Formats: sequence, structure tokens, C-alpha cells
Amino acid sequence: MTQIEINELTKEYDTGDSAIVAVEDLDLSIEDGEFIVFVGPSGCGKSTTLRCIAGLESVTDGEIRFDDEVVNDLRPRDRDVAMVFQNYALYPHMTVKQNMSFGLKLSSQLSSGEIDSRVTDAAEMMGIDDLLGKRPGELSGGQQQRVALGRSIVREPGVFLMDEPLSNLDAKLRAGMRTEIQELQNELDVTTIYVTHDQTEAMAMGDRIAVLNGGVLQQAAVPEELYRNPVNEFVADFIGSPSINLFDVTVEGTRLAGPGGFTYRLSGFDLGERSHARMGVRPEDLAIDERGDDLTVTVVEKMGNENFIYGELGGQEVVARTDSSIRPEPDDEVGLAFEEEAVYFFEPDSGRAIKTKTDEIDSMRTQI
Repeated sequence: MTQIEINELTKEYDTGDSAIVAVEDLDLSIEDGEFIVFVGPSGCGKSTTLRCIAGLESVTDGEIRFDDEVVNDLRPRDRDVAMVFQNYALYPHMTVKQNMSFGLKLSSQLSSGEIDSRVTDAAEMMGIDDLLGKRPGELSGGQQQRVALGRSIVREPGVFLMDEPLSNLDAKLRAGMRTEIQELQNELDVTTIYVTHDQTEAMAMGDRIAVLNGGVLQQAAVPEELYRNPVNEFVADFIGSPSINLFDVTVEGTRLAGPGGFTYRLSGFDLGERSHARMGVRPEDLAIDERGDDLTVTVVEKMGNENFIYGELGGQEVVARTDSSIRPEPDDEVGLAFEEEAVYFFEPDSGRAIKTKTDEIDSMRTQI
């Protein structure tokens, strides 16, 4: 088992005329046996960070420690890590058994019997013991993914590194494989770093989630903390599906004025001397009143157990996540209501959080 310390990690790529900073001053501690997920938009630095940990990319500045050892200059094969990629990278001419055992034969002094035993145990764990004689071309995408995971398991590494391993699977199979990977990690208790651009996947899988943007770590926390208490507007907007509704508001004491002429009066929170702020309300915290006229409905997505109601408020799109019994039609006008405790506020320039979702404010249902 391995504890990982990342201290002021910076990775730059020299393009000749200038340097591109892919990761900047990243500090992160990953506990022994923890399942942590790196999440963020394309180009945010999550895969680059993973590759630096693996030793596939050199570090421009800073250090990476495995337990008490600095591994910056260690080759990938000497770091005791196993990687699973989006591309399964299976040898098409080899059987499943040969694919799973090939790496061990090259990198270990284990006997053929010991290797066969590890392969058999890993195949049984992954539910692919009946596929050992088949070749990758005979397998489904989910089966190939299990083979790729099994190939990593047989190495018994100190760290698992997974770079968007489920991206090539359909939605139903991805959901099933998510559960299998979590069960596998719980059983093996191996420190695991998992990269994805899918925030839903991140929220479902991670003990903690590290949110990156523009090469900078924004926040690392348990899923509920990211959702309820984001440190800035980016994290609040990225975490949650559908995304949080955000409005520019003018502050006049306790009175707020926003798009479409809506007004809102605060009763339990003071924005101080600010004249402007960014206000956020999550879709599930918006209540629809079909007798009102604040929002003009544009689209209703009927999901079965719930509805996503999209509309326009002063030219800005708003989405509410409601019970399936609430079914307005496009072009209907409806009212909106929410509780003050559910409101987020952010600085308009820096995006820094001023107020997040908390239970400290008395609930008060307020009409816009």
C-alpha cells in the first residue's frame, strides 16, 4: 500500500516560442488505500498529473513522493504502479490469459506456476475465467475492459492509475463497471487515482474528488463537501447535473435585483457593502408554481421519476429539477420559489464563494 504526496508539482511544455503550463503548483496528499478522482474539463491537467505520477511525463518542478521516497527520477517500471487506459491496449494475437500474464513475465522473477495462479485468481475476481482462451477480437467492450483491469490486478501494485477507463463503453455498461471498480478497489484496498471528465462518474465513485481547471487544483474534498460548499463559482458550476443556475444580481441592502426584473429580499444573510454579486440556485432547489409568471417554459425533459424544466428568465436560461407530476407545456409561464438556505453567492470578479449551501439559515420559502 502506498501514500502519495504531491508537492508544488508543475509541468510545462516548451513550444519553442513559449511554455505551456499544463499543471501549476499542485499540492495534494493521497492517503494509503484511498480512491481519489481527478475531474475537470478537457485540458485541465488531470491526465498530465496522472502521467507525472506514473513516470510517463517528467516533472518540471516540485516533487512526487511514494511514502517517504521521492520518485521524480524513477522509471515507470520502478514505481510499482499499474495503469488502465481508455484504450484497452490488448495484444490482438494473444489470448486473454497471455495478455494478463505478459507483463509479469517481462517484469518479475515469478515462476510460470505462480504467474498462472495470479492470472487465474484475477480472472475469477473479474468474472472472466471462462474467457482465458479467447482473443480480444472475440470479446465485447465490457469484457475487454475487465481483461485490462485483470492485467493490472495480477501485478499486485502499490498504486492503480486509471485514465478514463470507461469512456468507450455505453451508458448502461459504464454504470455497471463503475460499481465493479469500486467493489474491486474496496476488496484490494489499493491506493487508486481515477481520471474522468464526467462529474457524475466522479461523484459516484470517489472517496474524495480533486477538481482541476486550467492546470490549477481548485478544490479537493469529499463529494458532499464539493456540492454543498464549493470554494468558488467554477466548482459550483462544474459539480452537479444539471448545472447550478447562476445570475448577476445588483445588491441594494437586503434587496437583490436580477435578470428579467426579478427581485429577492434576504432575511438571514448580509452581503455587506457589495453592490453586485453572483447568485446561484441549484435546479433541485427551485420550486415551480404553475400559477405564477416568472419563467417562460421552453423545454420539459421527462425523465420518468422527475422532470427537468427549462425556461427563460430575462433572456437567461434557467432549469428546475422537479417531481414528475409537475408538467408544464412549452410557452407556459410559471412562478419560481426557493429557500434562502439553498442560495449560493460568489464574488463577481474572482468567483470566490461568499455563501454556500448551509443549514445555518432558517428556511424561508421566498417568491421571486
